Amino acid sequence: MTLDEYNTFCASLPHTTHVVQWGGAHVWKVGGKVFAVGGWSDEGDPLGVTFKVSDIGYEVWREEPGCRPAPYLASRGMKWIQRVTDESMDDEGLRDALTESHRLVSLGLTKKLQRELGLNQ
Repeated sequence: MTLDEYNTFCASLPHTTHVVQWGGAHVWKVGGKVFAVGGWSDEGDPLGVTFKVSDIGYEVWREEPGCRPAPYLASRGMKWIQRVTDESMDDEGLRDALTESHRLVSLGLTKKLQRELGLNQ
């Protein structure tokens, strides 16, 4: 997945916003909360993408080739995975993971904001 493909896909999810921060990372948010961070790859390398996962997802993906607990976030007890290669998670799997991350993060929004945005109804 290229950076453009990543940004296009994240933009297609409901009520998302985009900002470039943290040294050029492409950060996607829903309701003001981060659900995906993309960037940090060298020319020709797969795009590094970080996303929130469930407890079970964390246990599964942290051991898979090409995935790892997300630096900084996982060390603070958060269940975030970083895909660094497409060895065990192809682009379709990454799109599924980003969709699930969007859903998980949106569930953490206040019920009022979820209703205002028309999420999780």
